[in-house]
Amino acid sequence: MKNILHVKLLLKITQEYVNSHFTFVFSLLFSLLFLAYSYNFSTNSWRQVVLLFFIIYAITTAYVAIVNLRIKKDLAKHGDIQKSTRLLGYPLLVTILSGNIFSTSFAFMLVSKRKTAEYTFAAYAFITQLFIIGIAALNLFKPYVTDTFLLAMGLFLVLALFYIVMALVCTKYVTPTEAPKWMLIPGIILLLATFTGNLFATLLGYSLIQKARKANPSSIEKWQKIWEKILRNTMAVFGLFFIIFMFSLSITSSWTFDYDFATENNYGALLQTPSLDYPLGTDNYGRDLFSRIVFGAQISLIVGFFSTIIPAIVGGALGAFSGYYGKSTDNIIMRSLDILYAIPGILLAIAIIAAFGANTVNLIIALSVGAIPTYARTMRANVMQLANFEFVESARALGASDAAIIFKHIVPNSLAPMIVKATLTIGGAVISTSSLSFLGLGIEPHIPEWGNILKVGSTYLETHSYVAIFPGLCIMLLVLSFNFLGDGLRDALDPKTN
Repeated sequence: MKNILHVKLLLKITQEYVNSHFTFVFSLLFSLLFLAYSYNFSTNSWRQVVLLFFIIYAITTAYVAIVNLRIKKDLAKHGDIQKSTRLLGYPLLVTILSGNIFSTSFAFMLVSKRKTAEYTFAAYAFITQLFIIGIAALNLFKPYVTDTFLLAMGLFLVLALFYIVMALVCTKYVTPTEAPKWMLIPGIILLLATFTGNLFATLLGYSLIQKARKANPSSIEKWQKIWEKILRNTMAVFGLFFIIFMFSLSITSSWTFDYDFATENNYGALLQTPSLDYPLGTDNYGRDLFSRIVFGAQISLIVGFFSTIIPAIVGGALGAFSGYYGKSTDNIIMRSLDILYAIPGILLAIAIIAAFGANTVNLIIALSVGAIPTYARTMRANVMQLANFEFVESARALGASDAAIIFKHIVPNSLAPMIVKATLTIGGAVISTSSLSFLGLGIEPHIPEWGNILKVGSTYLETHSYVAIFPGLCIMLLVLSFNFLGDGLRDALDPKTN
């Protein structure tokens, strides 16, 4: 009985086994989706490309099932995953060519027994870079590409090789608590790679620099524990991957995509179905839907980010003063915010846009104003809880000013709930952006934005449904990703578990 319970516990805590189950389920789900879409009932014919993807994903699903059984057998018999089983992960690395992020990430986790947070960052930086290269490469089928296309693709390939080298180096030299001093140089290079939007490289560079400097062991330990908890949450990791992928794509798209395909009318290619020339088809003006969705990610992320960070800063400051001073200050600030909170956010946004006009800046302001009270309440509750703690009393006894106590001692210790809230609500900001654009009250209609694209597609749901399906999927996946990441951050930053 004890042996059975021990095996069950091993299966529950072994990350590779958990990932294999997750990979199997999602690979099977995508296999069924490809199978359902592979037959064209209107023409009674098979879509050969989709059928090929079904076969690839079905084979991958079967292979992952076999690996899952091997892992379970190893844990039951030896209490650990054997080297021969880990070798089975290498063939799965090839599945990145089919875009199967689930099996590729599982392969990286399986092939390495020694997995630090840095190794995981490097692996996902590599996967993200390959996805960027694959998406950008589809532009080769267009009549022309941007002048910076070849240079950018060369840079992306160099970065991809650098990331895979860093994954190997991290496996060999980096431990959970330290890294060699010479890792400072690649760490700085990785921080420079932030300009491509690949934030996994940023996380890797920061972590390597912290460990190589050995500046603050307690800070390094805390950083490691937080990321270990986040990386154990598979859904949070994939949410983070999709957010960083879309962010990186939105930054690098200006180097590899031609904006004219997204904005200029092409009456010779109206409502074209998906093909190599137009991977996601065209809209009713002949504009490339693929390019429009890629450039639309820039707008959605910019508006979503700024309409979250502005109320977080303003509301956080108001909540901090309200919670710290209390009494009359608290009454004045919170009652004023209650009046603002009583107005529905979307109605307030519509009123502001109607008064000042529909553009990106006004949309950010409209969405920010309505969100201020919720952030103020969150910060106020945290400050009121911390205001009587011993470290605050000590700072006050040493003569620290109120501003120093609030912003140097209390606010930094109240940031965790605010970060989680911001991550969970940024998805709502993306939905609001698309909703207002759909209603004609957000981004200007000619600008490629997911809500604008969805509005056009809604007219052709019965005849050319793909025009609405693709932007709708992007909105859904981005919002889900922020929600999954928010859940992971909430668990990792929860003081009860820390």
